[in-house]
Amino acid sequence: MDNMIVKDKSDRIISEMEKVVLGQRDFVKYVVIAFLAEGHLLMEGVPGLGKTLTAKALAKVLGYDCKRVSFTPDLMPSDIVGTKVFNLKDTEFHLKKGPVFTNVLLADEINRTPPKTQAALLEAMEEGSVTIDGETMELPYPFFVIATQNPVEYEGTYPLPEAQVDRFLMKLNMDYFSQEDENSLLKKYCGEFSGSHAAVEDLESVITPEELAACKKKIANIIVNDEIINYITSIVSATRKSPAVLLGASPRASIALLLCAKTLAAMSGRDFVTPEDVVDVALPVLRHRVILKPEAGIDDKNIDTVLKSIIGKVQVPR
Repeated sequence: MDNMIVKDKSDRIISEMEKVVLGQRDFVKYVVIAFLAEGHLLMEGVPGLGKTLTAKALAKVLGYDCKRVSFTPDLMPSDIVGTKVFNLKDTEFHLKKGPVFTNVLLADEINRTPPKTQAALLEAMEEGSVTIDGETMELPYPFFVIATQNPVEYEGTYPLPEAQVDRFLMKLNMDYFSQEDENSLLKKYCGEFSGSHAAVEDLESVITPEELAACKKKIANIIVNDEIINYITSIVSATRKSPAVLLGASPRASIALLLCAKTLAAMSGRDFVTPEDVVDVALPVLRHRVILKPEAGIDDKNIDTVLKSIIGKVQVPR
């Protein structure tokens, strides 16, 4: 059982989430990878595809506290991390904790607020703590940020600062699901179905804190040989040398690629990483860490197309 605990538990989490998140199995798989790898997740897509629903479903299935912050242009940093309020009765300042004090933080439409407020999450995401009036406080463990954003071309959005984007372990692009899945969704509404968000409350918690700790211990012990390590660094290094790339991926990208590949290997029931694991997670890990040259857009290239070309040219270890 110990050898298969990550596979068994991740399969249960994915299956339970799919009761409300329809037609997005690969997407849900990457969400679970990001959580188990102890990173943070950025999701991008047009409104109405289920980004918020996915975050709520994950928290419910894991059995953790979830808080939501709607990022608006007038949102202040103190609205996220909290502030100290003066109490006239005892003439002392008391901490009023912000919504960041939770296990799963849903940062909804994070790119609709100015960079100063976006940056309020930097310390929390990197160190699992926040500093208020010079006092540093630890956040609950685990602490997982799921940020959603609309495409930056949409009116009223602000591109995220590069320093913050790099803190996200993965960036997932949520696309329209198939017409067959959309038909299934509409059929639910023909009965007494009151909406997917209401259905989240009916989901079961399928993993205990002890089982989660066992999963993370198993992932930490996944075998990664030297050839795989060299394959990872070769891919990341190639992003820095591509003629289509203005800014390549940093060493943090290599670490993220390693952690996600180990997590995927464990979720597949193996105790070692294969080159296929690395390729499978490469796009979600790298797409937000690489900046293309302006002329790449003229040639009708997008970041995923360029990355696929780069990965395809790197020699695969035997």
